[in-house]
Amino acid sequence: MVSALYVVLGALLLIKLSFDVVKLRMQYRVAYGDGGFYELQIAIRVHGNAVEYIPIGAILLLMMEMNGADVWMVHLCGLMLITGRLFHFYGLKHREIRWRRSGMGATYVSLLLMILINIWYLPWSQILTLR
Repeated sequence: MVSALYVVLGALLLIKLSFDVVKLRMQYRVAYGDGGFYELQIAIRVHGNAVEYIPIGAILLLMMEMNGADVWMVHLCGLMLITGRLFHFYGLKHREIRWRRSGMGATYVSLLLMILINIWYLPWSQILTLR
């Protein structure tokens, strides 16, 4: 299953971003919230943003593959999703709005493509059957 590759990459990215938050919490001795530390605020937001987009992207990608989409489509959408998340991470961390904007653009395009592909490949004959 090709989508598993991108689900694993997304999970690894989430773990890395989580470790970034934990490291900064330990460094600044902050158990809850951000303690007013800008660097920790950014790390928390980067992780939160990834948590908001990676799981739904992974589900859409898996469903796309299960619905019979071509392998190249799964690779295209998976790469676009992961690349978008990495660009967004870099842009937020380094205050580079172009990278952040590009990352969100790639994420949105990948999600929209996956939605459209899933609609196209849905087993409509089974869905519309009244049994």
